[in-house]
Amino acid sequence: MPLRLDVKRKLSVRSDRVKCVDIHPNEPWILATLFNGHVHIYNYETQQLIKTFEVCDVPVRAGKFVVRKNWAITASDDMFVRIYNYNTLERLHQFEAHSDYIRSIIIHPTQSYILTSSDDMTIKLWDWDAKWALKQTFEGHIHYVMQIAINPKDNNTFASASLDRTVKIWQLGSNQANFTLEGHDKGVNCVDYYSGSDKPYLVSGADDRRVKIWDYQNKTCVQTLEGHSQNIACVAFHPELPIILSGSEDGTVKLWHSNTYRLESTLNYGLERCWTIACLKGSNNVALGYDEGTMMIKLGREEPAMSMDASTGKIVWAKHCEIQQVNLKQLSSDQQLRDGEKVPLNIKDLGSCEIYPQTLSHSPNGRFVVVCGDGEYIIYTAITLRNKSYGNAMEFVWSEDSSEYAVRDGNMIKVFKNFKEKKTFKPDAGAEGIFGGNLLGVRSYSGLTFYDWETLSLIRRIEILPKLIYWSQNSELVCIATEESYYILRYNPQTVAAASTNKDLKSEDGIEDAFNALSEISEIIKTGVWVGDCFIYTNSLNRINYYVGGEIVTISHLDRVMYLLGYVSNENRLYFGDKDMSIVSFELSLSVLEYQTAVMRKDFETADQVLPTISKEQRTRVAHFLEKQGYRQQALAVTLDDEHKFDLALQLGNLQVCYEIAIKLENDQKWLQLSDVATKQGEFSLVEECLTHAQAFGSLILLASASSNKQLMSNIGEQSRKIGQFNIAFLSNFVLGKLDQCLDILIENQRLPEAAFFARTYLPSQINRVVGLWREKLKQMNMERAAHALANPTDYENLFPGLIDTYKTEEFLKQNTKVQSARNYQTLPPNWESNPITEMKQAEDHGQFSYISKQLNKEITNDNDDDDDDDDDEIFDDVNETPIQSITKTTTNSLIGNKLITSVNADQSCSRSPTNSSAVSFHKPTTISSIIRDLSVKSTASSIISTANTVGSASQASLSDFDKELQEFDFDLGKDDIDDTENDPLVSKQLFKQTVDENEDLRFDDDNVDEFLHET
Repeated sequence: MPLRLDVKRKLSVRSDRVKCVDIHPNEPWILATLFNGHVHIYNYETQQLIKTFEVCDVPVRAGKFVVRKNWAITASDDMFVRIYNYNTLERLHQFEAHSDYIRSIIIHPTQSYILTSSDDMTIKLWDWDAKWALKQTFEGHIHYVMQIAINPKDNNTFASASLDRTVKIWQLGSNQANFTLEGHDKGVNCVDYYSGSDKPYLVSGADDRRVKIWDYQNKTCVQTLEGHSQNIACVAFHPELPIILSGSEDGTVKLWHSNTYRLESTLNYGLERCWTIACLKGSNNVALGYDEGTMMIKLGREEPAMSMDASTGKIVWAKHCEIQQVNLKQLSSDQQLRDGEKVPLNIKDLGSCEIYPQTLSHSPNGRFVVVCGDGEYIIYTAITLRNKSYGNAMEFVWSEDSSEYAVRDGNMIKVFKNFKEKKTFKPDAGAEGIFGGNLLGVRSYSGLTFYDWETLSLIRRIEILPKLIYWSQNSELVCIATEESYYILRYNPQTVAAASTNKDLKSEDGIEDAFNALSEISEIIKTGVWVGDCFIYTNSLNRINYYVGGEIVTISHLDRVMYLLGYVSNENRLYFGDKDMSIVSFELSLSVLEYQTAVMRKDFETADQVLPTISKEQRTRVAHFLEKQGYRQQALAVTLDDEHKFDLALQLGNLQVCYEIAIKLENDQKWLQLSDVATKQGEFSLVEECLTHAQAFGSLILLASASSNKQLMSNIGEQSRKIGQFNIAFLSNFVLGKLDQCLDILIENQRLPEAAFFARTYLPSQINRVVGLWREKLKQMNMERAAHALANPTDYENLFPGLIDTYKTEEFLKQNTKVQSARNYQTLPPNWESNPITEMKQAEDHGQFSYISKQLNKEITNDNDDDDDDDDDEIFDDVNETPIQSITKTTTNSLIGNKLITSVNADQSCSRSPTNSSAVSFHKPTTISSIIRDLSVKSTASSIISTANTVGSASQASLSDFDKELQEFDFDLGKDDIDDTENDPLVSKQLFKQTVDENEDLRFDDDNVDEFLHET
């Protein structure tokens, strides 16, 4: 029977003619040297060309990876050997090696040597540690030396193939060949050694279209393989499979069985002539080079032939044709196993197998081991490896009963009982695969069909193409794995038993209710095993997961591909093997699995009994499982993780548990989560405490405003200001009407422009102070022009109509603002409908409000205390202390005089006292006595005289600034005027006094003022 050999294409790229290929042992790379002088490196996993470089303009006939040095070595028809760093593509060295074309390069596996063969009929040995010195030259061939190969079992010997029709065996250190193998009728193109320890063989291919297998110990030809129609260019023994590969100029690659020498398969990918083959030890991948490109194929499966009997702890595997065994019970009790580390075991050789094992499995009771391969099966006893039964089969499966099994031979299914054939049948849709377990499963092109082992009656047809099927130990659950996902089904034996007596329950697809679908999981299963109701498996991402009750739990991540062998319950450990037959283990608590199984069966009494046996480290995992099953209250009682307990308590609304954990953890996020739940339950005192702990002042403002908690709002302002949350502090003070605090916060944060506009809107009396600070800040930033460009409303009141009303309105609001009860909300007019200035004027007209500025009060006091005090500077300071506010409908100065005086006084008043404000004009009539009016005029006149004196002592730079400001008002203060003022202060005083007297009689109505302002 033919060898069961799957061939899967992994890479196919087209290029110029490929003369040599090599596979990187650690990276998914293929090196291809081309006839056009280039070298390509492909990633066969991503199907991408990742590196390419030009070596020369003639064919590059050989190329190899040197992994230990990160090198790629090439040999070409210009007779040069070149060495490159394959990471940087930098050429490290080159030298002329031969006097004719170089045909082959081989890297010594342990020494710093390379061997090259050439058309100059020589083989040369080079040492890179000796600066690429030539160590030895081997001469003896009388034609081109086409290829060389090192013996994997003896690294000091190598073979060479030549067009002189011979294969020679050489020894390092000897210039003469050990012996010569002759038998080909034409030139020999290729040679390779068999890597197994059981046969001293090598293979050669020649232009006579034959492949010959040689025994180099007996120096005889063992077998000649014929089948190619053109010259054979390359041959190889596969290092892992019993396969000989031969590539020919007829465009085909043939696969021959290395034991039986029969032709197993012929591959033709339509890429013209095949020139080179490369295999890699430890891998089933094969690289092929053709006239038109490069191919990578994978032969068979890399999953090793291994099996474990969990009851006895014995693991059996096949290494080539050798059967070996290890016993886990040999481990000493004091030997600690670590997760993921290799288990130290003593290997026992059981003997050789007559066939090449492709699969190996224990019977359910562990007494027998079956080996299947080469189209045959052999059943051995597990202890002594004694042959019990054999036959032809492509596949072999066990029933739950160890005395019953089935085999597939083509489309025929044979069922055996006690090693005797019981029945043979051929499914209507054919048979592409069979599966064992509680029911006999047969895969066909139409889907999966389950049969009863005893009667072989149809149980159920399912339209699914399975890859693997796993039955639980109690036969109630089954996992069906496909190429993209897996399904968990529940088997109903009662329904099947009822259908055996009631034909109405059956249809052409079997018993419809025989299975119930439980879950579909989008994961690719590699290997798996059931433990109770838990299905443990490895997936395509190299993770160890287990499924229980719809939940997927990851046990560990693997650093390489591992295959699950089984679970030893008394050790609570899972055992895995890899393709190198290394055994590793991982801990998985049986008590956890038993508890989860009991919960899935809703056997809570058993679950409560098992729970005390679960270690504390596993409690949280169990709690997560309970949570996903909907048992949150039980999960809260089981878990020991505070984070998980808090989440569960939140879901259950248990505020007390949440509060205790939040205090313990002191985590802001936990306080916020608790506040949300407390809000839903109306526990606002708890909400306030949670938000305070979390310093969530934004939410606290909402709570304070919604509950009208003035004290809370005040606390928010104080605390948020302390920790630097000034936006919150500003908002809370603003809500409370603490405008002075708001202004201080803006000034404290150097938000002086915002502070100035805030004062202009809400605190007009602070404008002068804030603008002064703003100017100082600009001057510190060397922005003098910007500082002088700022217009202070108290200095230029004519530019800010209605400013005097804002002063009065500020005081009016301070005197009349009352705290309103929330019950009056419906009767109070909304803020957007009120006009505070209009309300102030109405109150003023009705005598309900009167306003005397601080400055005016001070002037009255000064007149009463000292009528003769005429110190101009003191009066000037009084003028600048607060804005002069009058309530008489009169104009104390002409607008021109005001502009002149204000311009002269602007910078000086700001520099002397940032908190002062200059005089403003008056517009509204009041009921205050006329003496206030006289005092106002007097104050203004005094200010004018003081200004004149100040001008007399001003510096030239101040006059220059003064001159610039006057230009804005179209004034021309000539030098003569300044000089006159400086030389005769008395004249200045008289001049200004006359102006004041004249202004005393001036009166402007509103139309005159508007017209004048427009013209100005």
